[in-house]
Amino acid sequence: EGNRSALERRREGGDAMTLIWYEKCSTCRKAKAWLDDQGLKYELRPIKEQNPSAQEIQTWWERGSQPLKKFFNASGQLYREMGLKDKLPGMSVKEQCQLLGSDGMLVKRPVLVGEGFTLFGFRQAEWEAALDQMKAESFS
Repeated sequence: EGNRSALERRREGGDAMTLIWYEKCSTCRKAKAWLDDQGLKYELRPIKEQNPSAQEIQTWWERGSQPLKKFFNASGQLYREMGLKDKLPGMSVKEQCQLLGSDGMLVKRPVLVGEGFTLFGFRQAEWEAALDQMKAESFS
């Protein structure tokens, strides 16, 4: 097991990633199809029924480099209805995490969570780079 790459283990079902998605979202469906095309194993988690908790959001934010506002689904109906574009700048990190944890429809999707990384939104080049990095680290 020690000399197999992290990517190989993921293809075989070990070190499973989680794809947090909304089935009706075309970008989420594209991300799922891409993962399937790569032969990668993952668990599906519906964002509406099993939305990320405030603690999960905070953990993902702390281990990444993205500003917290990038975790919000800024094009979503709920985001617009709540007027969050104007409210977010005045909110603390804790308040923003609690808000994101209150409703999965506020969270930018899809979310791919793996060991040591979390990706929000599907940008194929970014996902490829993250998986390549994971592969490189497993050989070092």
